[in-house]
Amino acid sequence: MTKSLLFTMPFVICLAGCSEAPREAEPTAPAAPLAVNLVTAAVQQWPSIYEATGTVRARSSAIISAKWMGYVREVKVQVGDRVREGQLLVALDARDLDASSGRAAAAREEVRNTIPEADSAVAAAKANLDLILATFKRMNELYEKKSISDQEFDEASAKVKAAQAAYEMARARRTQLDAKLAQAGQELRATEVTRSYADVQAPFAGLVTAKSVDPGNLAVPGAPLLTIERDGYRLEASVDESRLDAVRVGQPVTVVLDGINRSFDARVSEIVPAVDAASRAYIVKIDLPNTPALRSGIFGRAVFQLGSRSMLAIPAGAVRERGQLQSVYVVDNGVARGRLITLGETAKDQVEVLSGLSAGDKVIFPVPQGLADGNRVEARP
Repeated sequence: MTKSLLFTMPFVICLAGCSEAPREAEPTAPAAPLAVNLVTAAVQQWPSIYEATGTVRARSSAIISAKWMGYVREVKVQVGDRVREGQLLVALDARDLDASSGRAAAAREEVRNTIPEADSAVAAAKANLDLILATFKRMNELYEKKSISDQEFDEASAKVKAAQAAYEMARARRTQLDAKLAQAGQELRATEVTRSYADVQAPFAGLVTAKSVDPGNLAVPGAPLLTIERDGYRLEASVDESRLDAVRVGQPVTVVLDGINRSFDARVSEIVPAVDAASRAYIVKIDLPNTPALRSGIFGRAVFQLGSRSMLAIPAGAVRERGQLQSVYVVDNGVARGRLITLGETAKDQVEVLSGLSAGDKVIFPVPQGLADGNRVEARP
């Protein structure tokens, strides 16, 4: 056994001596710097603004109701329909009014048919009076000549008075007929006007925004049937009482309507002088240009320009967001470094930096794809 071990050991030593020595790893060449564009964080003059929230409302609207009680026969419009001035909206059952109108028309015709008879009576009374006056004239001449007695003269005088009274009575009756005819005409016109209320019409051109009536319902005076808004809208914004001194009628203002993704240049048209006790705010009305997409109830923001102020700003595209954190890449000795920042207001493509940067810092913009903290960078010329 000892001889075998002695024989094997030199062979192992020989194999060990023939093994190759390990090679050293070659050093990796450093990555080339990434070419980037830089912008300088600089102090800028930004407009000082005040933003007030509000609601879009129609400049004028009307709640349509019936003027007398009646059942609804037909509704001609639906919510969202545009109507013109005078267009029929709701038709009420007016059969009883039609009957009243017919009675008034018949009464007027009855008076009209009586007028020729009254005119004949006046003419007859006038002819009788003329005859009696001519007879009296002759009787008077005979009386002056003492050819007739006092009794005969008195009878002739009485006949004249009676004829004159009959003539005046006929004329009075004729005048009464004129008054009755006028009264019948007024009653007929009154029934026609009342009948016209059965056709509820649009007081102006606009948009139907609410409907609370259907055929068969009983329309009651004062109860809403429809609501119509006239074309033309405005934003009614709530302005804090502490800011009211900075707002005036005619002041230019920017209105932003997020719901329809539109903004408008407008002007303040009215400031309601009363303050709301609950919100401690005034209502400021701002006229809006006519736009088909406008509707009552849309949320809006009024942006008032209140001068200018200095602030540190960078392009909004340079900011990277992760959750609630915002950061930018700055260049420090040729190396990209991520830096957390706090943002303020945004104006167009610029954003205000409240903390995390100083004026003169070099910010990478735009941010290249795949850029990470610690990458070597080189500014493009």
